[in-house]
Amino acid sequence: MEQQKRVKFVNKEKTQFLKTLKQRVDKYFTDNNIDKQANGAMILKSVVMLSMYILPIVAIYIFHLPSWAVIRCFIVSGFGVAGVGMGVMHDANHGAYSHNKFVNTILGGTLNILGGFDVNWRLQHNILHHTYTNITHIDEDISQRLKMRWSPYFKWHPAQRYQHIYAFFAYCLSTLSWVVMKDYKQFYTYSRNGVSKATKKQYYWDMFKLIFFKVIYIIYMIIIPIWVLGYSGGLIAGGFLLMHAIGGFVLSTVFQLAHVVEGAEFPMPNEKGEIENEWAIHQLLTTADFGHSNKLLTWYAGGLTHQIEHHVFPDICHIHYPKIAPIVEQTAKEFGIPYNNSPGYFTALASHVKMLKKFGLQSDFDLANV
Repeated sequence: MEQQKRVKFVNKEKTQFLKTLKQRVDKYFTDNNIDKQANGAMILKSVVMLSMYILPIVAIYIFHLPSWAVIRCFIVSGFGVAGVGMGVMHDANHGAYSHNKFVNTILGGTLNILGGFDVNWRLQHNILHHTYTNITHIDEDISQRLKMRWSPYFKWHPAQRYQHIYAFFAYCLSTLSWVVMKDYKQFYTYSRNGVSKATKKQYYWDMFKLIFFKVIYIIYMIIIPIWVLGYSGGLIAGGFLLMHAIGGFVLSTVFQLAHVVEGAEFPMPNEKGEIENEWAIHQLLTTADFGHSNKLLTWYAGGLTHQIEHHVFPDICHIHYPKIAPIVEQTAKEFGIPYNNSPGYFTALASHVKMLKKFGLQSDFDLANV
């Protein structure tokens, strides 16, 4: 990402938004004697999410289940994939789960048992996405793939007139792509474009881990159930694809509601490679929350319903975001900064569909219309 090296945030107005917000949030934790990392509720949630993924697979191993039961197990595991992704490995890979680096490493590594690769994820998410949110050609989470146009600055294609329809089929493929393609491509790309700073020794060790975890994943998800336990190949393959379709759909849909919705901006650097804004303000302008009042959604989706808080404070465990959200909203109001927050999931989803239609129906970007 050569362009990434040249982009800088320049706070020309000398705003004190982040400094003020940090002071207030720190005061909340100090006054209430609360640790910023995981608490008992977060640990219990982690057990539930990991169990949702692991126990159905264990059941397939232990009991020779009928076809309908196997499919149901894969369905539950699909929601577990999304739950672990949103509520366990996400915090751990940000270092927000625990003060203990080993704990974060182990829980962050749960992505590997889901078919992904934690090393790549940290580079894409923590560096490219969190630093350069919604900046086209740098933030890979809005990069153009599968004929999707999540940014108005990408070249338009006629097929994208229908992206608000086929997008949700594409989302079903997102976690499956970890397994079959994306991780290999990212590992190669990041090692050559400077995003990865790994030494030669670390590069080969990471390559070994990538291949090792992929092989282990295919063995325990596909090979053992079919060739050792005697399940039908079609049944296991179908259940496997269904699991990833559910996990991918939930993860991708919830994530897109935080950045590709009405009100979220897509800033581009000036000719000097500068984003003329304080970094924290940039995060609020490019990010949105939704569903604060829906306790079940907030619990299941973790920090993804409170993406504004997460983007400004990625080192704080998401279990605390509902409490600090009013502080962030009030501080943003005082500084005249928009605080994008949809009342519910379906309201945010409708907003996302509108943006997909907008980017799909026009080939030229009119800044005034977003």
